[in-house]
Order: sequence, then structure tokens, then C-alpha cells
Amino acid sequence: MAINLKEYHEVSAINESLSKESVSERTRIPPKTFWDIDQAKRNNLYFYLNEIKEIRPNGRVLVDGYGEMIMLGGYSYLGLNEHPSIREAAKKAIDRYGMGTEGSRFLAGTFSLHNELERTISNFKKTDATITYSSGYVANIATIGCLLRRNDIIYCDRSNHASIVDGCLFSRAHLMRYPYADLDELEKRLKVIKTNVRKLVIVDAVYSMEGSIADLPRLSAICKKYGAYLMVDEAHSVGVLGETGSGIEEYYNMPPNTIDIKMGTLSKAIPSSGGYISGSQELITFLKHEARGFLYTGSPSAALIASALEAFRIIREEPERIKELNLKSTFFKTLLMEAGFDVGETQTPIIPIIIGDFGATAQLAKYCQDNGIFIHAIHPPVVTSGSSRLRATVTYANTYDDLKFCVDVIKKGAQKLGIQVG
Repeated sequence: MAINLKEYHEVSAINESLSKESVSERTRIPPKTFWDIDQAKRNNLYFYLNEIKEIRPNGRVLVDGYGEMIMLGGYSYLGLNEHPSIREAAKKAIDRYGMGTEGSRFLAGTFSLHNELERTISNFKKTDATITYSSGYVANIATIGCLLRRNDIIYCDRSNHASIVDGCLFSRAHLMRYPYADLDELEKRLKVIKTNVRKLVIVDAVYSMEGSIADLPRLSAICKKYGAYLMVDEAHSVGVLGETGSGIEEYYNMPPNTIDIKMGTLSKAIPSSGGYISGSQELITFLKHEARGFLYTGSPSAALIASALEAFRIIREEPERIKELNLKSTFFKTLLMEAGFDVGETQTPIIPIIIGDFGATAQLAKYCQDNGIFIHAIHPPVVTSGSSRLRATVTYANTYDDLKFCVDVIKKGAQKLGIQVG
């Protein structure tokens, strides 16, 4: 088959860029991983995909090879994962609709429960409409990927979740990344663009590795000043921020239309699986007809949707869970700070215990796991070089006694390993 002129030039460009590479052997697939897995296994520091065999009361789990552990690395912020009424809702949904769905949402996969959940989220977030996806990752990929066009611009905080970054890369827009929470730099980059293109600023409401809260009042002001739209990922803020847990707008006492595109997940404070985008009717109508991750993936099961629906009901009726979560988070953070640990700028149940050195952090994580605490070490490239940390997350289900025990173990581990704190 003949090759056309365009294809010839494309192949020539590839060959030219690879001219210094050997073509006698195939380049290895897969390439090397970021982490040296074999070395971690040799050093007995490989904790990847620990198998949880059972969820137990009071924030505890049964883990293969470890026995019962205190969960300090999960996201069930409000302790709803074991709530009996949520389990019952899931069972009733299975009885009515079965285990799966009949296809994607736009074919035969829309149950009345899906529409009811979208209306519930819209009321909760005070928006016109909502679209639900099979996961939070898909929600970001699919939404960001279809909203913008070539020559439009996305402004993305460097600490944003990987799903946001992947969505930006999937779109055809120009991507401009600015340093973590550096709104001065964001404004500089918005200021230099004079042309009339779509500009979208995307930020996490709560930074998942820092526990800090985005400065929504200033973000909103900057976006309005330079004609940019604002998208906020509320994966770690719904059920956590605000007196009723509705998120970052409530936390700052700002109008419900402050954020143009509200993203959230159904797998953290909400004990289910999935993600959503909430906003104007025009936005959601567009996404339901254009977002590939909505059109071309299987619909979430009725059991998952029913679980999410019941969880939103409980959040509305039991706001004391949010207050207690914040009290326990403050308790744990205060004990860590009194012990001399660096917890960064956290304002939420996400509490980084910053050690710095890669190896020392891994050793401390092993000590904690060997002493009954389910917690992981976070290393570069997930965080910046020199800021390796244990990332703890407090939940409503954790007891005060267990939180105190965890601080004592972390402190003893640091002393044993010669890690300097304070």
C-alpha cells in the first residue's frame, strides 16, 4: 500500500528524532517503574495492595498478614461505610433492579435511581442539574476532556489530583500549571492572555496530600477579574467542610453559584463508587451528550446508587457527624504537633506527617504497620522531593483512645529509627 506525503513526513520526523537510538533491538516494554519495586520487596518495605479482609466497627479493619488494625489511611470520613441503613438500601436495590445494569446510561442503563440521585446531589450542591459517572477519575477525565477546544487554556494547580491532570492532557486545550496554591502566579498567567479564548481554572477544594483548603474567595475574585471559569474538585470537601458538609462554598459562606463546575466523588464521605459534575442545566445537558466517559461506559449499579442516596440523606439528618469528625481531627493533629511532628498547613482530617527523607519515611510506615496501624508512606513523584510523609486520615469512626495510641506508636517509631522531630 502506498504511503501518502503527509504520512511520509510524519514517519521521517519520527525516524529523525530517533536517529541516535539503536534499532537493532526492541525497546523494553514496559519501561521501568518510578519506584524500585524489587528493592522495596528486598527491604521488606513493600506495602502495595494490602488485602483488607473485613471492615470492623470503630474504624478498624482486618488485614491479611497483620490481623486487626486501626484504619488511618482510608477515606470513609463520616464512618458511613458500616452504616446499617446504607447496607439495607443496597440490598433493596438489588432485589428490585438486580446486580448490574443493561448498558451505558444513554442506551439502557438509566434507572429511576440514577435520576433521583442526580436530583439529590443538585439539591445538596444548590445547582440546576447533575451528571453522575462510574468513578471520580472518569468524571474529571470526561468532563475536562470535552469542555474545551483547541487554543483554549486550562490553568491547573500543580498539586491537583492526577485525574485532573489527565483530563487536561486528554483535552485539546493549552495547559498552564502553576505552583501549589500560588494565586499570585495564577493571576500573572491569566493576565498575560489577552485573546478571547475559553479560560478554565481547576483546583482541588482540599489538597489531598496537604490537607489544606483552597482560597475560594480569592480564586473566585481572580477568575471574575480575568473572565475565567472555575472548576473545583470537592472529592475531599463534601461531607467534611461546612456545618452541613455541603462543601467549600458553605465553609467560606459564599453563594452557591461561586463555582461554575462542581466535581465530587461518591467513594469517600459517601460510601459508594462513582463521581459527579454539578452545575448549570446548560452545562449538564452538554456533558450528557458529549462526555465520552458518560456515553461509552457501563452505568453504575443500582446498589451503588442506592447507597449514595441513603448516605446523602444521613448527612442531611445527622450533621453532628461532621462536627465530631472535626473535633477528632483537631485532637489528633494537636497531639502530633505537641510531639514535635510537622503536619504542614492541614485544616482538615487529612493530616500529613512530614518526615522528609524517603527511606526514613518508609521505615516509619513499616513500624506503624507492624504495630497495628494501617497507614502508608507517600514519596516523590506524588509529593515534592524532600517532603516524603505519612499521610493520615481521621474519620468519624476512629475513637479518641485509638487516635492517641496511633500518635504514641508514631512517636516511638520515630525515636527508635532516630528520626528527628520538633
